[in-house]
Amino acid sequence: MAKTALVAGASGIVGSATAGLLAEQGWTVHGIARRPVEQAGVQPLVADLQDAAGTAEALKDVQPDAVFITTWLRQDSEAENIRVNSAMVRNLLDGLPKPTGPRHVALVTGLKHYLGPFEAYGKGSLPQTPFREEQGRLDLENFYYAQEDEVFAAAARDGFTWSVHRPHSVIGKAVGNAMNMGTTLAVYATLCRETGRPFTFPGSAAQWSGLTDMTDAGQLARHLLWATETEAAHNEAFNIVNGDVFRWQWMWSRIAEWFGIAAAPFDGIVRPLETQMTDDAAVWREIAAREGLAEPDLSRLASPWHTDADLGRPIEVVTDMSKSRRLGFTAYQPTDDAFFALFERLRADRLIP
Repeated sequence: MAKTALVAGASGIVGSATAGLLAEQGWTVHGIARRPVEQAGVQPLVADLQDAAGTAEALKDVQPDAVFITTWLRQDSEAENIRVNSAMVRNLLDGLPKPTGPRHVALVTGLKHYLGPFEAYGKGSLPQTPFREEQGRLDLENFYYAQEDEVFAAAARDGFTWSVHRPHSVIGKAVGNAMNMGTTLAVYATLCRETGRPFTFPGSAAQWSGLTDMTDAGQLARHLLWATETEAAHNEAFNIVNGDVFRWQWMWSRIAEWFGIAAAPFDGIVRPLETQMTDDAAVWREIAAREGLAEPDLSRLASPWHTDADLGRPIEVVTDMSKSRRLGFTAYQPTDDAFFALFERLRADRLIP
């Protein structure tokens, strides 16, 4: 008998990849989102997770074997991030009918577990790398911790198992997503090619020269399914990255080459994309009109602030995957291939020329 899944945030980068994988594997998939997008094999549920009553109404007939929480809403302060995003997790889990059999809940957070929230991102006392799951919480308010606590409390009450998944920057496709480095870099490269501007690395010398890693959305989806179906992975937190490491001074040239442009020499000066792309909305509209692109609104494709936060960090960020490897998760995804596959998909879907 097919298992049933509920994916919260099914229209996002991680949620759409997860829903797609589950559908391919024969699961019955319900995707809950404020504005669901059409996806093969996914039954849409419309709800705003900030609305407890509306969420409960949308979920009243859903009895999932597994729940995948892949959504969050960015707020103006960490206090608001905590209030809003913990309530969303609480409303989702409270709104589901009580389990009638085994249920697993997988929560996607990220490396801000180790680096701190955006307000204190990579500042103060910096953590030791590579990041390992046994490193405890920072002495900082963090909405990831609040989300975890909601899952833990509901699990104690309702008796389900759980897993927490901490990806690095995620490479994948979604329009209107708040954290989308891959599409942001694709749009930036396209603008540089169009205008003749140099393709300038926006981040820090530490990121340019240091080792780092990333997480492909498909790799994360496979990890979520693995943890759901692997008893030894229940009630555990895991890092999840592609499995390779690289330096941006190499990757930047690889990306430039794909777009047929030259990578500008790096002079050690941080030049944020948020500044570089300030006046690009009109240019993008012109490109979209000329090339017949599907999305003329630059703000729905690019998230410069998030890319700047990741590429501006003052330390190299490397993630240890030993815990998952020991328990049997062996999937591997070269990061440059992940970028190139995304760029091909963006081009095929008429999001970039």
